Amino acid sequence: MSTKLNGTVKFFNETKGFGFIKHDESNKETFVHVNGLVHEIQADDRVEFELQEGKKGMNAVNVKRID
Repeated sequence: MSTKLNGTVKFFNETKGFGFIKHDESNKETFVHVNGLVHEIQADDRVEFELQEGKKGMNAVNVKRID
């Protein structure tokens, strides 16, 4: 079972299809790839996401915009 986390999109490059999400609970940042998105995102969007082990560390997946 995955834990849902909340955060803010720090940066997202639509052309390259990746960015980073800053966690609410800590100052950690997690990589996000366009394949992990449920909704389109952009910088400063509030999001809910889950973590999944990727090739180079943890990735944000099932990323959804929230209000």
